[in-house]
Amino acid sequence: MNATDQPPGDAAVPALSLPASTVPEPSTAPGLRWGVISPGHIGDQFTATAHRATASRVVSVVSRSQQRAEAFAAEHGIEQACSSVTEMLATGGLDAVYVASPHAQHHELARPVLEAGIPVLVEKAFTLNAVQARDLLELARERGVFAMEAMWARFLPQYDVLRQVVSSGLLGDVIEVAADHGQSFPEDPTHRMYAPELGGGALLDLGVYPLSFAQMVLGDLTDLAVRGDLTATGVDAYLALLGRGEDGGRARLSSTLLARTPTEAVVSGTAGSARLSGAFFAPGTLTVTLLDGRSASFSHAGDPGDGMAYEIAEAARRITAGELESPLMSWADTLSVMDTMDAVRAELGVVYPAEEPS
Repeated sequence: MNATDQPPGDAAVPALSLPASTVPEPSTAPGLRWGVISPGHIGDQFTATAHRATASRVVSVVSRSQQRAEAFAAEHGIEQACSSVTEMLATGGLDAVYVASPHAQHHELARPVLEAGIPVLVEKAFTLNAVQARDLLELARERGVFAMEAMWARFLPQYDVLRQVVSSGLLGDVIEVAADHGQSFPEDPTHRMYAPELGGGALLDLGVYPLSFAQMVLGDLTDLAVRGDLTATGVDAYLALLGRGEDGGRARLSSTLLARTPTEAVVSGTAGSARLSGAFFAPGTLTVTLLDGRSASFSHAGDPGDGMAYEIAEAARRITAGELESPLMSWADTLSVMDTMDAVRAELGVVYPAEEPS
């Protein structure tokens, strides 16, 4: 829905009108038979959204616990419950697989799927580090198999409108992209957010959203200045980042697991600004305000979980078309974000056990 507003008493200034979203309805995408690895919260959200809002269906689920897999399958009407990826792949009948485990397990779990020639959608952050990401994407290229990072925000209608606004020059030259993502997690060394062995910390789970947003608008980030604090377990509790985009413009980003922050994103240019209200990575409102006083909004209301329908639909369309990646979250985009997160962790001194020399 587009809304336009005009400054009162200024009939000479034409009303501001935003472009329409070009994103198709998720329900119109081809339906695929999906396997889901790891039936946790995000796997549950993916499955429920696929069944409710798309033509795709989850037909197989994998958990290290057979009992947990069977309970998940019963809840969602899934045909097959497996206790290993090997068992799921041997059963067959899959068009694609979604990896929903913690980051530290993404590389290990996605690799056999690609080796089997099955398209894969991997929850963000794509892997623990850029080395693992490159390995998976090189394998996908060698085998000619689709692979995509499940950064669901990139596929939302308001992101499509924002990209059109920025590329049209409506905001003028982009000077700054500012975004934050903080959530409050009580300190608990056993919780995945505090656990180094699970890729814990704010960055890979929360900070990846503002980083990916800035990369989408500004391109590769360089000239980084990073500050932050670590938890007692050695993962990042808070981080702040300044960076420069490859085509100019600055990024000002922050993330924390100690407090809930506004979770907004703003693109500021020489002619105006565009604001995605919190949470900026979920269905919501984009508001564009120009220096001449004109303002217009694009609203995409809905349950936050329904945002996943757009990434499921995008993957289904690309896979059906025989493509290997999506231009909305390309392999180059994923590697750029992973490289930046590696650089941020290096500045903060965060090293995960899997990365330590044996």
